[in-house]
Amino acid sequence: MMCLTCPAMSKLVDSAAEAVAAVARDGMTVAVGGFGLSGIPASLITALRDTGVRDLTIVSNNMGVDGKGLGLLLENHQVSKVLASYVGENRLFARQYLDGELDVEFVPQGTLAERLRAGGAGIPAFYTPTGAGTPVADGKPEELFDGVRTILERGIVADLALVRAHRADLAGNLRYRLTARNFNPLVATAGRITVAEAEIVEDGHLHPDDIHTPGIHVHHLVRTEIHDKDIEQRTVRARVDA
Repeated sequence: MMCLTCPAMSKLVDSAAEAVAAVARDGMTVAVGGFGLSGIPASLITALRDTGVRDLTIVSNNMGVDGKGLGLLLENHQVSKVLASYVGENRLFARQYLDGELDVEFVPQGTLAERLRAGGAGIPAFYTPTGAGTPVADGKPEELFDGVRTILERGIVADLALVRAHRADLAGNLRYRLTARNFNPLVATAGRITVAEAEIVEDGHLHPDDIHTPGIHVHHLVRTEIHDKDIEQRTVRARVDA
């Protein structure tokens, strides 16, 4: 068993269940990387479901699909609020929202990315023209800059951030793979506590030029336990005989 609070030791924890159970609490704000089912920290999401913690606020581009990804937390009725830019693939999400079980804040995708980046950079708020004059602007301060109408958006700092990387060294340096990078680097910096899952390089460090997220942002590290790569919508064509 690894010590989760010893800075002189490796950041590697024995399992996703151990890493998440040590930090998960009712009422937390949890930021989660991924785009659709690409680049989601499936092992950590499953571990969070298994803790049974409730009244969670989830910050993520979307809420997975029915039965996969963050949809697991919805099935277990662990989520009370969602900040997301797209939720169209999840029927359970729609039902819980219409039934009043979920509080939902829709955030334009670029604004969501910038709110996470700002939170990770210590920027409390910023002005953007995106959403001005729409319901997105309701209740938010407005300013004109060079004649352009803008609204104030707050940076996001999550109590817990869950990310998926392709590879990591024991110091917590992360490298992502292709489009699976998506929101993960932003989420990694926006968490007060960040837990990452990846394939682990145990004999040395990632090359500095290969590091996308420096280990200083990562508090705990686990080996990826769920290796299935699910596809949201499988589209095929009928085979044409040669």
